[in-house]
Amino acid sequence: MYPRIGIRPIIDGRLGGIRESLEETTMNMAKAVAKLYEKEIRYPDGSPVQVVIADSCIGGVKEASNCAEKFERENVGVSLSVTPCWCYGSETMDMNPMLPKAIWGFNGTERPGAVYLAATLAAHNQFGLPSFGIYGQDVQDMGDATIPNDVRDRLLSFARAGLSVALMRGKSYLAIGSVSMGIAGSIVNNDFFQSYMGMRTEYVDSTEIVRRIEKKIYDESEYERALAWVKANCKEGEDFNPAEKQYSREEKDKHWEFVTKMTIIIRDLMIGNEELASKGFGEEALGHNAIVSGFQGQRQWTDLLPNGDFSEALLNSSFDWNGIRAPYMVATENDAMNGISMLLGYLLTNRAQIFADVRTYWSPDAVQRVSGWQPEGVAAAGFIHLINSGSATLDGTGRQSANGQPVMKPFWEITEQEAKDCLEATRFHPSNVDYMRGGGFSSKFVSRGGMPVTMCRLNLVKGLGPVLQIAEGETIDLPDHVHQLLDERTDRIWPTTWFVPKLTGEGAFRDVYSVMANWGSNHGSISYGHIGHELITLASMLRIPVCMHNVEEERIFRPSAWKSFGMNTEGSDYRACQTYGPLYK
Repeated sequence: MYPRIGIRPIIDGRLGGIRESLEETTMNMAKAVAKLYEKEIRYPDGSPVQVVIADSCIGGVKEASNCAEKFERENVGVSLSVTPCWCYGSETMDMNPMLPKAIWGFNGTERPGAVYLAATLAAHNQFGLPSFGIYGQDVQDMGDATIPNDVRDRLLSFARAGLSVALMRGKSYLAIGSVSMGIAGSIVNNDFFQSYMGMRTEYVDSTEIVRRIEKKIYDESEYERALAWVKANCKEGEDFNPAEKQYSREEKDKHWEFVTKMTIIIRDLMIGNEELASKGFGEEALGHNAIVSGFQGQRQWTDLLPNGDFSEALLNSSFDWNGIRAPYMVATENDAMNGISMLLGYLLTNRAQIFADVRTYWSPDAVQRVSGWQPEGVAAAGFIHLINSGSATLDGTGRQSANGQPVMKPFWEITEQEAKDCLEATRFHPSNVDYMRGGGFSSKFVSRGGMPVTMCRLNLVKGLGPVLQIAEGETIDLPDHVHQLLDERTDRIWPTTWFVPKLTGEGAFRDVYSVMANWGSNHGSISYGHIGHELITLASMLRIPVCMHNVEEERIFRPSAWKSFGMNTEGSDYRACQTYGPLYK
């Protein structure tokens, strides 16, 4: 059962006239928010979020306790209190330290909901239970049941971030293999996952994939269906390896069979497959309860066997032989820190995430020198080449559309034709055997320009802990001949996204070069939409400071207590996160 959002209608407890006059208004306020959430927020499977409202308005500690017991029974993972009036702060507040919490104090003149908001936020801060404060800019009449747009935005940002926290709790990161080529992000840090994310870390040696293939520990009927679908829909691209290094046609066909089985097996390792129990593999049928995973691949695996690029690309996409479905989060090279970055973006948006190398900054002068073309428009200040060794989600092609514009959609909005268009825009080239001696296939596409996107990355810093980087921007199109010249200077068989970050003229966003120079790792996770503000909200819930972002100050939403740690928003974020420590410490 998915975690639910709990709503706590808070009321002035004085019976004999005051409470009775506010009961209906207060409960209707809670019902209005519930209706908003059920309409606007969905779980990863596409179903509407479930909302639990306290059985009665909460006027004192007994009713607060009754509500807490109900929330426990009903698997509530996010807590929102709403009130149009003055109430008794410390008696009615939510005391559960594990639940992300917020208070909406109605901005009206007849009853001081804003006064309750301020008083109870002060109590939260004094008790060490950070809470978000929501307060509309404009005064409303007491009988006004509408939710103003500014309040609506805050309510949704809080709920999406809080639900993300709840959805991660108790799940696993599954590391298939170990450290890839010395990449620090693939040194999976158990303490980070346990303390900050509330997650387990599970480990499986890569040889488990070989064992399952050799022992046929997979659904053989699904494999036959999957292979037929792959042959019909996944177009093989040109082999650019030297003729003497190319695998034979027979060997390539065997590679297709191998990577198709591998795709099924990685999914089964993550979430299980009840069909395996009927074959006598009850333990394997259970899976590892993984909400995200990573595959080491290079080098021990890829020096011998077909690489994981096809499996990662397809699992990270929103469709396969079983039709259109939710994407799985699978990190290339077992980069767990980029895998968790993908997970944050996915849980906030329910959209597939692009895993990419943050590979090259192309300055206007360098572009003109190489291609003869002077960048213009959005690209005038240069751009960043996001590219990965063949494992990026096929949703990243941008062949889904809304209002005539390229998008990456939640899976339940994707049409069959859009899924076909994504596949048609992709070619699976035999991998570069100088890199991947064991063969396999890399997915090649170019993302369509004009998509608003947000790149993020979690990094671990000794003595500090995790920090989050965020860069909002957009994808761009380059003239065909320019794209070809620049793209082929890296590897022509890898998927490419040309990215221009939004510049502020200051710090890490002074120019495009500075964004590239300040990025903390070789990888980044790219989500459709400008979601930097929601990533900041989510990071504050997890007590992870944000060390780099280009989100406008008016969009930033953190718990009320953060204001007490200084007037500089970045510094106060660091101090607050240090003071409160990891959510699950």
